[in-house]
Amino acid sequence: MPPATRRGRRRDTPPPRTGNSEAETLRGFLDYLRASVAGKVDGAPDPQVRTAAVVSGTNLLGLLHHLTQVERALFLGAEVRDWQATFRAAPEDTVADVVARYRETVERANAVLDACADLAAPLPHHAPGKSAPSVRWALTHMTEETARHAGHADILRELIDGATGR
Repeated sequence: MPPATRRGRRRDTPPPRTGNSEAETLRGFLDYLRASVAGKVDGAPDPQVRTAAVVSGTNLLGLLHHLTQVERALFLGAEVRDWQATFRAAPEDTVADVVARYRETVERANAVLDACADLAAPLPHHAPGKSAPSVRWALTHMTEETARHAGHADILRELIDGATGR
C-alpha cells in the first residue's frame, strides 16, 4: 500500500508468518493481535480515549482495560466478579498506565504459556471452583476475544483522530 496523505494513516502490517506447529501459529496470531490492539490505544488523546463513541458506552481505553482483565482471568487465574465493569478504566488511569498494564499482563500470560508444552493439557492457572480449559481452547478463545475488540478499537480510534492501520 503506498503511503497515504490522509492524516494518521499508517502502513498496514500483514498477519504473521508463523512456524509450522499449531502452538506457534496460535501464539503468533494472538501476539500479532495483542500488539495491534495495544497500538490502537497507545498515544490516543485524552479525554477522547475515554469518550463513548457508540450508544453501548464502549470507549477505546475501556476496551484495553477489559482485554487486560480477560488475559488475567484466563491465563493467570484472576477472578472477575463484574465483567461489565471491566469495560471502564479508572478515572485516574492514564493511557500510558493502561497500555503498560496490558503489555505487562501479556508478558505474564506468555510466561505461563511458555511452560505449556501440550495444547490439550489444562491451563495451570484457573479461577477457583472452575475447571481449567485446555491450552488450545484458551489460545483460540483469547485470539477471538482480542480480534473482536481490535476491530472495535480500529473504528473507535479512527473516530477519535483519524488514525487507521494496525
